[in-house]
Amino acid sequence: MDETRRTLIAHAAAATAALSAGTAVVATRFVVADVDPVSLAFWRYLIGAMCFLPVLPFLWPKHSLSLRDVATIAGLGVLFFCLFTWGFNAALDIIPAARGAVGLATVPIQTLIVAALFGREAMTGRKIAAVALAFLGVTVVFGPAALGEVQTGAIRGDVYMLLGVFCAALYSVFSRHSLRAHGPLFVTALAMMFGAVALFVVSFVTSGGPTWPVLTPHGWGALLFFGTIAGAVQFALFTWALRWLPPSTTVIYIALNPITAMLLGAILLGEAVTAALVLGLALVLLAIALSSGLVGWPRRR
Repeated sequence: MDETRRTLIAHAAAATAALSAGTAVVATRFVVADVDPVSLAFWRYLIGAMCFLPVLPFLWPKHSLSLRDVATIAGLGVLFFCLFTWGFNAALDIIPAARGAVGLATVPIQTLIVAALFGREAMTGRKIAAVALAFLGVTVVFGPAALGEVQTGAIRGDVYMLLGVFCAALYSVFSRHSLRAHGPLFVTALAMMFGAVALFVVSFVTSGGPTWPVLTPHGWGALLFFGTIAGAVQFALFTWALRWLPPSTTVIYIALNPITAMLLGAILLGEAVTAALVLGLALVLLAIALSSGLVGWPRRR
């Protein structure tokens, strides 16, 4: 596969993963009141790991894995599939989805800062502008609602979201070597299994073990969606894109997911399409085009 085609497919994979994550934000608010955040994350990734289990022997790399390789993948799994999701779910259990969407939109900002600090990416004007546009697009749509629905403990919810996002930023920057060395699907599958084990331990320490979900049929459907489409499929696409694209370019697509959640609500449920929604979506799309090089950027003389 030539490099241009592979890059285009990577962008498509990142966009598809973001669209899936947009529906997951809404679904999280749908079931998080009935299942504690740690248990919800555990069941989600247990289902996702079970999806990967039958094909894991075919994904196993032909070269041998050292103990250091396994430990690195385990650490990545704990970072992303345990700590990020734990913070994300705990935040949405306290703050409204609009406020959570603004916090989630800091993923590109934190990723670019981490990548620049550790010398993994140069902090260019193009990247800074793209990240700023993506964050601005989300705040245009969700900012007023986020500020207008402040609840008791909102600051604590913001802290949970920002710490979880920081873990996602670390994963995005430091997982690329493992993804390239061992294959994105294998690393995703193994990391998700380690993440599920870590969540089980956390759940056992905090509340004696994962809570068995007591859900409506719609709630069970949302949980199955979490584990399959918004679990195994979503993260397989995201990590595949992360293998071939710079971290800041890959994660900028995450700014799409809260806006597309509202857009899908407008299309499927007949909700009003506001001017803020159209403007926010346009800003995020411009940020993606700028980050991917589809829109020009003045060169330094």
